[in-house]
Amino acid sequence: MSSPPEEPSTPDRGDRRAPGALEKQVWSVLLAAERPLTTGEVRDQLNAQGPPLAYTTVVTILGRLYAKGLLTRTLDGRAHRYAPASTPEGMAASRMHQALAGEGDHAAVLASFVSDLSDTDEALLRRLLGGNG
Repeated sequence: MSSPPEEPSTPDRGDRRAPGALEKQVWSVLLAAERPLTTGEVRDQLNAQGPPLAYTTVVTILGRLYAKGLLTRTLDGRAHRYAPASTPEGMAASRMHQALAGEGDHAAVLASFVSDLSDTDEALLRRLLGGNG
């Protein structure tokens, strides 16, 4: 599971962030960190990158990402420390599994997926599955 793509601000939004942009920023901060971070540490890093954010805003975003299963959370004294639940590749694979699980005809879904792959990606998939080509 990876974060949603970042969208640029639009003229009618003014200085407001695009939907999902703050989640993407928080996700990026945690991916770059060498250890799990507290809300305050995440806020400090975000504030160094742009306009200041309220502590409660960062708490809300971390809570949302945790509820989506994108983050792990551990208690450290009175504070929680957050870290990505998986690598970006692992999160993407998890989304693919969830999409497949949500459909009844797995063969049709997989056939449609494979038919839309580039020749390079199809060859890679065949190699990973042990096919001859």
